[in-house]
Amino acid sequence: MIAVIQRVLKAHVAIDEQIVAAIDQGILALVAVEKTDTARQLQLLTQKIIDYRIFTDDAGKMNHSLADIEGGLLIVPQFTLAADTRSGLRPGFSAAAPPSQAKELFKQLCDYAHQQYAHVSHGIFGADMKIELINDGPVTFYLEQSGDEL
Repeated sequence: MIAVIQRVLKAHVAIDEQIVAAIDQGILALVAVEKTDTARQLQLLTQKIIDYRIFTDDAGKMNHSLADIEGGLLIVPQFTLAADTRSGLRPGFSAAAPPSQAKELFKQLCDYAHQQYAHVSHGIFGADMKIELINDGPVTFYLEQSGDEL
């Protein structure tokens, strides 16, 4: 399971020009599900996103987590993160989970995030989404959860 997380001042997802999810300060998480991903991996990745220390303290150091600042978490499905870009000029998607599996695991990830954290919004799997954000920093991290341990 892969996530690109961005520290944002605000972000929202729109479908057909209607905002369907929005947050103020917090994390925008773009998430891809791979064929071999498990429910345990999505739980670990979700917890890592919530606990990852990317917000600054009074000394300007990244010592605070999303939970510490009580920010918003906006989760957006993005299967293109699972692309194989190592060769050629066209991405391959053989590692990406098939749509039915990815949709179910994305739903489980969102459900788990809602259970673990109060301020969660999410995009719609398979929809043509427009994402608008103000990246804070910019601060962006690539996270990968390939095992069953944090």
